Amino acid sequence: MPRFVKSLVAISALSSIFLMPLVINMGKASALPAQKGTNANYVGAGVSVGVTNGGQNGDAATLGGNVSARLKLGNTPFSARGQVNFSDETAAIIPYATVDLPIARGTNMFFGGGYQFVESDGKPTPSGNKDSVAVVAGVESEVAKNFLIYSNATVGLDAYKNTNVPSLSVNTGLGIRF
Repeated sequence: MPRFVKSLVAISALSSIFLMPLVINMGKASALPAQKGTNANYVGAGVSVGVTNGGQNGDAATLGGNVSARLKLGNTPFSARGQVNFSDETAAIIPYATVDLPIARGTNMFFGGGYQFVESDGKPTPSGNKDSVAVVAGVESEVAKNFLIYSNATVGLDAYKNTNVPSLSVNTGLGIRF
C-alpha cells in the first residue's frame, strides 16, 4: 500500500506541472464571453510514463509513447476515446468512454473507464503487461487553432501478470483537431 501512496503523490506532482498553466490562464479565459470547454475531435501523440512496478521480472516501470483520439458524442457530455500506450516491446490498446466536464474556455476535465488489451501478454508497456479494466482521468485544452494538449493518468486494475498490483501511467501529448 505505501508504494501506491508514493505513486499517487508522484502523479499529483506531475499533474500539477501540466495543470498549472491552465489554472494561471483561467482568469484570462473567464473574462472572455466564449463557451467553456471544448467539443474538439482530435488525434494526438506524445509520451507515456509507467509509474508503477508489478514486483515481478519484466514488470519494471516503462517509458514509452502514446497515441490518443477523442470523438465527441453529439451534444452530450460523453466522448468515445482510444489510447495506445507503447514500449519498445509491445503496446496496450485502450478503448474507453468518458464524461467530459468543461472547466475553462477551451478546456475539459474528463473521467472514464474501459479495457486495456496488451498485444503480447507478459511484455511490458507503460500500462502494465496484461489485459485489464482501465480507469482514466485527465485534462485537455485548446492551445491554438486546431491544436490541443492533453494529459491523463490511466490506472489498469490487476494489470500485471502473477500479481494483483494496479498499473499507473501518465500520458501527455499534442493533438490535432479534425
